[in-house]
Amino acid sequence: MQIRDTAAATPDKPAIILYPSGIVVTFGELEARANRLAHHFRAAGLVEGDTVAILMENNEHLHAVMWAARRSGLYYVPINTHLTPAEAAYIIDNSGAKGVIGSAALRETLAGLGAELPNGLPGVLLIADGDLDGWQRYPECVADQPDTPIADEIEGDLLQYSSGTTGRPKGIKRELPHLPPPEVPGLMAMLVQFWMTPETVYLSPAPLYHTAPSVWSMQTQAGGHTTVVMEKFDAEGALDAIQKYRVTHGQFVPVMFTRMLKLPEAVRNSYDVSSLQRVMHAAAPCPVEIKKQMIDWWGPIVDEYYASSEAHGSTLITAEDWLTHPGSVGKPMMGALHIVDEDGNDLPAGQAGEIYFEGGASFEYLNDPEKTASSTHPKGWKTVGDIGYLDEDGYLYLTDRRHHMIISGGVNIYPQEAENLLVTHPKVMDAAVFGIPDAEMGESVKGVIQTVDPSDATEEFGEELIAWLRDRLTHYKCPRSISFEAQLPRTDTGKLYKQSLIEKYSTPVG
Repeated sequence: MQIRDTAAATPDKPAIILYPSGIVVTFGELEARANRLAHHFRAAGLVEGDTVAILMENNEHLHAVMWAARRSGLYYVPINTHLTPAEAAYIIDNSGAKGVIGSAALRETLAGLGAELPNGLPGVLLIADGDLDGWQRYPECVADQPDTPIADEIEGDLLQYSSGTTGRPKGIKRELPHLPPPEVPGLMAMLVQFWMTPETVYLSPAPLYHTAPSVWSMQTQAGGHTTVVMEKFDAEGALDAIQKYRVTHGQFVPVMFTRMLKLPEAVRNSYDVSSLQRVMHAAAPCPVEIKKQMIDWWGPIVDEYYASSEAHGSTLITAEDWLTHPGSVGKPMMGALHIVDEDGNDLPAGQAGEIYFEGGASFEYLNDPEKTASSTHPKGWKTVGDIGYLDEDGYLYLTDRRHHMIISGGVNIYPQEAENLLVTHPKVMDAAVFGIPDAEMGESVKGVIQTVDPSDATEEFGEELIAWLRDRLTHYKCPRSISFEAQLPRTDTGKLYKQSLIEKYSTPVG
């Protein structure tokens, strides 16, 4: 199914509702907007395989831009809106983008791109709801284009860049299918349609420049369902949106669960969330206790999948299965899983190693053949560097990322375990655990905490927290010291930028 089918049958049905502004884009409007922009792309000389970059906050135009690119056979690159002009320019240059579509909210970033691009700005430059010298004002610049489909529709694809938590972002590129959009099968489309129901109202609380929010919201629209897009995530706002629009489905990341659970109980209980039928979470491992609390609150409707921007493989677990396998991220939706040691050999159940998928989609890291090769097993399996193990029933459990591992006194420590425990403490909003240089042990375990109440960020509470953690976890896995930050450097999908913390706390004081 395509948005075109819903636009023809029920043109006035909302495709997008922005929260909290309440702006509505109907399916009829979304279809027409996508077609006009697709015609503009063609008139500007963009053809199958070309790339356009998108620099927009969650707004009423973003989906139309993605649909226009997708049905024009283009790669489209949504760029993190928090990046500096130099960081955004790197992605534009690295991806070979021939166009940039931005918005007034990102005007300063757009204005700074030209000075950072070695070959100058691309030929197609559009800015939504704003003005900038040398840029065309969108949507006015496409107003005279037909609102019917272009004659040569062909499927494009998302060209996603990694979050760059361990270095410069890497482009993840897949071969285009070279087929008209209706002829392109998709696992994600099948999953969304299996999971959702005809009356679905879907909540998308995260920034659309991330892979899962952009893909899931577009597949939701393709299925004819309304997407409620939060302009910016807010814990209480999410509950209000669920109540106001009678949301039935949604996708979250664990840090969002934590923030909602940390709201005062009276606030949480004041919102009616009884319309929810199923919710999904992904992007980062969810602490077992946090998920148990969510299931206690919302019922056994909290499903989970594990995947990556590389789309090399994925697993799925329903809330019901999770209750009998707590902590698992499920079984493969297709293909096979392999847990391998440092020599590339399969490991037995219960032993942790690097996670490889067999039979998943092929991909390459754009302009980085060395990284592409390092992600590929001699047998053709693919990995993104996550560590985990399988139980006797074949369920996967995530341990941590390979590059997060701490080696202290020759012992491998995965900090996720301590982090998961720390966020269950009632006074802790967020936690980061990582290794810092230690003359005796090589590395020592360091903890950095964001408290719910800033007044709790004291040396006394740090000592209390270490003692609390040691009552629950093997001592060598626990931080030897704890510091406090007003806000941890997390992406909008819950990934920690640990490198900045490592650099800060590895520097000797004085």
